[in-house]
Amino acid sequence: MMRGWTSFILRFRTPVILLWSLASLLGLWGAHDLTGRLTTSLSVPGSDSAKADRILQGAFGENYEGTFTVLLHFKNATKQELLNYEEKVVQAATTIPSARVSQQKAVGGYLASSISTDFSLTRAAVFTEQLRSSLKSEGLTAAQVTGPPAIYRDVTPVLSRDLHRGEIVAVVIAFALLILLFGLSWSAFMPLIFAGANIALTLGLIDLVAHKILMVLYIPNIVELIGLGLAIDYSLLIVHRFYRAREEGAQDPIAQTMATAGRTVLLSGTTVAVGMIALLIVPVPFVKSLALAGAIVPIVAMLAAITLQPALLTMLPKERVNRVGVWRFGGLLGESEKLSAFFERVARFVIRQPLKILAFSLTLVIAVSSAILWLEVTPSSLTKIPATLESSKALTQASSQIGSGIITPFTVVLDLGSTGSSDQPMVAAAQRSLALSLSRDKESFIVASGLNDPYVDRSHRYLRIYVVGNHELGSTQSNALVSRIRSQYLPMAHFPRGSQAYVGGAPAQGVDLLHAIRSSIPLIALLLFGIIFILLLRAFRSILLPIKAILLDVASIAFAYGAVVIAFKFGVAHSVLGSYQLPRIEAWVLLFLFALLFGLSMDYEVFIVSRIREAWLTGLNLEDAIIEGVAQTGGVVSAAAIILVSALTGLVLGAFAGLQELGIGLAVGILVDATIIRLLILPATMVLFGRWNWWLPTFKPRTSR
Repeated sequence: MMRGWTSFILRFRTPVILLWSLASLLGLWGAHDLTGRLTTSLSVPGSDSAKADRILQGAFGENYEGTFTVLLHFKNATKQELLNYEEKVVQAATTIPSARVSQQKAVGGYLASSISTDFSLTRAAVFTEQLRSSLKSEGLTAAQVTGPPAIYRDVTPVLSRDLHRGEIVAVVIAFALLILLFGLSWSAFMPLIFAGANIALTLGLIDLVAHKILMVLYIPNIVELIGLGLAIDYSLLIVHRFYRAREEGAQDPIAQTMATAGRTVLLSGTTVAVGMIALLIVPVPFVKSLALAGAIVPIVAMLAAITLQPALLTMLPKERVNRVGVWRFGGLLGESEKLSAFFERVARFVIRQPLKILAFSLTLVIAVSSAILWLEVTPSSLTKIPATLESSKALTQASSQIGSGIITPFTVVLDLGSTGSSDQPMVAAAQRSLALSLSRDKESFIVASGLNDPYVDRSHRYLRIYVVGNHELGSTQSNALVSRIRSQYLPMAHFPRGSQAYVGGAPAQGVDLLHAIRSSIPLIALLLFGIIFILLLRAFRSILLPIKAILLDVASIAFAYGAVVIAFKFGVAHSVLGSYQLPRIEAWVLLFLFALLFGLSMDYEVFIVSRIREAWLTGLNLEDAIIEGVAQTGGVVSAAAIILVSALTGLVLGAFAGLQELGIGLAVGILVDATIIRLLILPATMVLFGRWNWWLPTFKPRTSR
């Protein structure tokens, strides 16, 4: 089937290349304003916090994602001076259409003002600089603007700069490595051309999706850098296999390449896509958008691999070596005998003492993975954004001077069921009881409540209580306070029968996000493991090899998790790279890392084991087949891993905690998978399992007597 498809593509190779060129240009044109449609929402539809936010927006006119926070530091201000400050903030807010000051409170030497708008996050962000200028015009030069719209406005250009810098670094390193591998030839350019077409079309498709579905701000950085590495890996494998087919004297090297390497790329890309699609189970738009974007990357890469790549192969010269002056360098892959000989020695070393190699390798993996015991998660590292940004400075100062909970307050929202219900004496008593319970909690820093505006809506059906905790979003103490409010304080207050109570705000939203992720993990793992097992069962014709492949992937993921903890919680990355030192790791990073690394790690398993199986099917015994498979694929797998890791440097060296965590986790996971896992543990276990590697039960139909 693959040979027939390849023949069809080659017959129309010029139209195929032209169509890909047109699709790439359209993709780039469509994605030029993609950032303007991205968001940072962590809401969980249908959750307690989402219901609270809906009431706050509908009844109180508060829109969290469109609300600015103005922090003004003052010293020894009189009551009249504070009133003057408040009036000036109100006046400055009038320059924004639909804006209104929903709350003002002086605490710890700061006047904190919330300015609500009716706009979405991206629309409100447009007015950030206008608000800052208006505050200065009112004489409030010390005022700092933060909140979701201001943070979005400040971080977007930084993310863009990080992406462009990361792209330059990744492309330069990747091109240098391709020159090292292929020499000064057209072959070194082809993977970059292939990757460029992939990324352009991927971004165009994501832009179309972003018109209909919430997509998060990190997506361009993740898609472009990971997509670059993945596409180069796939093209590298195919180009290398194409030259091998030529050297082996194949009559139709392109058809043979696509029948072997092309099929392997399809299987590998499918595993990556399945890993991403599995994340769609998580009922969180933030995660779903990452999953959808992550799935588009390998799907487009597979489409390009079976259409564009065969057409590009026809443009390769008959020899992979070019001469530049008197210098002749065909690249490391051009010196196939030397490279194969090195990995052959590695394979023979493992085969001679598989038990010792396995024991040593597993000990190392377990030692690093054990750092997971210190793993703590958070829904977001809100304050871990570049310290030079005004919105970041405001968060940092408020957190250090007042308390870390001041930047992420709670809101307890009561739906009393009918208009005018808040005027009932029973409601007033319950409200006082709840406020008293909250104020006595050791985690409460500020509790603000009342039976008039702004605590009661115009219809007197809804009321709210503000709570500021002592600790930051995602901390154990903050999460515990959310739990106590929901399970203890609200039931103890005895609001009238029929009342509905909800806890909103970032801390409650974070608790709901973590719950949604944790509750989805078992189903994600079951679905992912099941589908991958079936795919590998069909590819390898073995029961044991798919199980072993899944277990080895889990080992790579555990190693990566342990490395992330060591890098960020223990501060190793901070000491070496200047990255953030964090007490907790962002939950979405761990989830995305699990799915993406599972798929990427499976690539190397498929590359190596497919080649071992091909050698075994030619009649070689198991040990010789392992040696042949490792010798022929070890170089290209190692090169692919190094190139993919080089692409991830754009994430590692960026300015945002979540992307740093993802970059280091993927880089470490890929490197350990391509070395310890696939070059040592994989061949060692195959030697120890012997003939059981290829065991597949056969079921004979029962015959009648």
